[in-house]
Amino acid sequence: MSFETILYEVEDRIATITFNRPARLNAVSPEMVQELRQAYDAAEADESVWITIVTGAGRAFCAGADVTEIPEDGRVIYPEPYLSTHAQWEAPQEATPPFRTTTKPILTAVNGLCCGAGLDLVTTGDITIASDRAEFFDPHVSIGLVSGREMVRLARVLPLGVAMRVALTGRHERLNAQRAYELGLVTEVVPHDDLLDRAREIAGLINRNAPLAVRGTRMAIRRGLDLPLHEAELLGEAFRERVVRTEDAKEGPAAFVEKRPPDWKCR
Repeated sequence: MSFETILYEVEDRIATITFNRPARLNAVSPEMVQELRQAYDAAEADESVWITIVTGAGRAFCAGADVTEIPEDGRVIYPEPYLSTHAQWEAPQEATPPFRTTTKPILTAVNGLCCGAGLDLVTTGDITIASDRAEFFDPHVSIGLVSGREMVRLARVLPLGVAMRVALTGRHERLNAQRAYELGLVTEVVPHDDLLDRAREIAGLINRNAPLAVRGTRMAIRRGLDLPLHEAELLGEAFRERVVRTEDAKEGPAAFVEKRPPDWKCR
């Protein structure tokens, strides 16, 4: 697949999506939004893809929305007529993967500056690792805008006081990679030049497991977050019952007993 603002490649059952507007610090443009939607959909639909990595080119991961392409009335730009689609009535997603509906895991590899809408990839991704050059902040209040969904999401990931500090100090204070790790915003900090190799190594570890079991587990956790505990437990058990009927659920125990690597069929 060929795009203007992103790169998309598939290798070893891993789809890698790279924000590719380095001259604009990978700020999200309307064209980029549309291309990302296509890439996310392609990864979800491709049977050869079991996991997606999202990263950035250059010194930034994503600097949020490109303010040079926001209309004077502040409307989010869509290719369809205004308010003609369901997505336009929802909170704008910009670069965010469809984390509520996708089944395959999303691994975010933050290579540098990450702010504004870029934070959405950290708060909605399933696993996030960061380069030791990564920095995190939210500039909305510094340019006269309310920080909406970005900080609402961040407040579900960080302690409230920390999220509030990030939101209200704006561009005047940043979290470095080590502090983000200490707060649990990222799961690992690696040397900058090793970031993508490490992301692929983690993706490979995940892909050694039964893919349908991985997806069911991911969805049980993700969807359960919005439910009371008892209902979340029942949902998780419902996903378990579906996967136990698959060929892979029989292959796993058989491979264990026979002391051989499992041959996952994803069915």
